[in-house]
Amino acid sequence: MNRKQLHYRLAGFYFVYFLMLGGFAPYFSLYLRKLEFSAVQIGILLALMPLARVFAPTAWAWIADHQGSRRPLVRMTTAAAAVACAGLLAAKSFGWLFAVLLVLNVFWCASLPLVEATTLAHLKGRLGDYGRIRVWGSVGFVISVVLLGQLLDLTGVLWLPAMLMVLFSLCALAAWALPVDQAPPQHEEHAPLRETIRRPEVVALFTACFLMALAHGPYNTFYSIHLVENGYSKAWVGWLWALSVVAEVLVFLLMPKLMQRFAIPSIISFSLGCAVLRFLIIGWAPGSVVLMAVAQLMHAATFGAHHAAALAAIHQLFRGRTQARGQALYTSLGFGAGGAVGGFASGWLWQHAGPALTFTAASGAALLALLVVVQRLRPSALAHSPA
Repeated sequence: MNRKQLHYRLAGFYFVYFLMLGGFAPYFSLYLRKLEFSAVQIGILLALMPLARVFAPTAWAWIADHQGSRRPLVRMTTAAAAVACAGLLAAKSFGWLFAVLLVLNVFWCASLPLVEATTLAHLKGRLGDYGRIRVWGSVGFVISVVLLGQLLDLTGVLWLPAMLMVLFSLCALAAWALPVDQAPPQHEEHAPLRETIRRPEVVALFTACFLMALAHGPYNTFYSIHLVENGYSKAWVGWLWALSVVAEVLVFLLMPKLMQRFAIPSIISFSLGCAVLRFLIIGWAPGSVVLMAVAQLMHAATFGAHHAAALAAIHQLFRGRTQARGQALYTSLGFGAGGAVGGFASGWLWQHAGPALTFTAASGAALLALLVVVQRLRPSALAHSPA
């Protein structure tokens, strides 16, 4: 398989995976609100995704590392997620939705860290190429949020589970086109995982990722509800989500040059600074379409640049056969533990303190992460990444 074919297959999976995520992330909270769940219940149900990411990706990565093969696990877990998604068609009570979403997320959260590790292994140090591949995930997300926003305005949000069933099934099919795993070079020795995660720069990186994910908890859980309650239609919700991902696409395309010019800690610090401002704008100025658009454009930094820089850092810090577990730990401690705490806390804050103070707390978490990076993640610890 030549380099172009490899990129097409990896990009195809990212495209379909984020096509599926674009159907879930902006609209599932609106579906739960339609079922008349409280803010606390919505926070609990949506926190199940990051909660599953605390333990499941590490377990799946451990299996993959010891089997020496990731692709079969990606195929199995995406198929199992599609089957579990069918449960959303019938589950309407809090208890049944809790059970279905927990099972769904245990399988759903397995595939992306494994594919990330496979992608970075195939790139063989050309980390700048990651953005050119991952950008197709962003394209899929944009297409999904725009089309589903228009469609749900016509059909009603109660049709969302059926639409998600189709998207999860497409993701399971896309897993069969993934390339064969690229084994780590035999000469590339790796330190034991326990030794690696004790390094100060690793502790600082994972702490900052945890806090950044925590800061996004209110956004991921209540942003769509926040917009609808301030008079936006579902189509407008879709367009604003799409705007954030268009900005993300642009920064992914620029990442090769940015990573050559700036040190990874500097990129992460800038991203965290943008997050501090972004969440304050969302919380206090929802009535201004212009300011909402500006805040969504900041997604280029708060997710796009931050995520690409964090992946590059993990690829440098976790070597050899610990790479899959390094990516899984990033998912578990950042998107998992941080997202779960952010989701649970945002449900309570939303109900008892209101939207503005909830997003202010998110801004405070991003500020704390910025202080950790500035003080503990030295530029000398991580080099510029090769294009």
